[in-house]
Amino acid sequence: MGSREIHLRVNGGERRVVIEDQTLLIELVRSLGLVGTKLSCDSQVCGACTVLLDGRPVSSCTTLAIEADDKPVVTIEGLADGAKLHPLQEAFIERFAFQCGYCTPGMIVSAKALLDAYPEPDVATVRHWMDGNICRCTGYQTIVEAVLDAAEQMRGAP
Repeated sequence: MGSREIHLRVNGGERRVVIEDQTLLIELVRSLGLVGTKLSCDSQVCGACTVLLDGRPVSSCTTLAIEADDKPVVTIEGLADGAKLHPLQEAFIERFAFQCGYCTPGMIVSAKALLDAYPEPDVATVRHWMDGNICRCTGYQTIVEAVLDAAEQMRGAP
């Protein structure tokens, strides 16, 4: 097993890091102190580890860090603008769309990718898109409502 240097672009920051060839993306982002991204299933089925890689949602528990070389990576920490929360983060709080919160970062990052692709989703689209994110604590209705609320806010709807 070897190591290599990559150009890492995470949450708007850039740095060069040396990684082992088999380093997973979740291991790399967590080693940077970005611990909002959670590890749960370790097999790409729960969505808790979702990050955006080059604008697409990926399971960081099964994505090699080398795949992030010179591509933008966005974690839950990269959504807020300083102290100002992203509309999705605000909507999840306002709708109480979480209980324990473990799955919430992955849910919000997946929802961000959804709204980037479909700014005006309907309920069916939200449910389909979020199907890869599992929550064991709560029903999904408040999550769907939070995503729809955020979509309206992001479009500037009254």
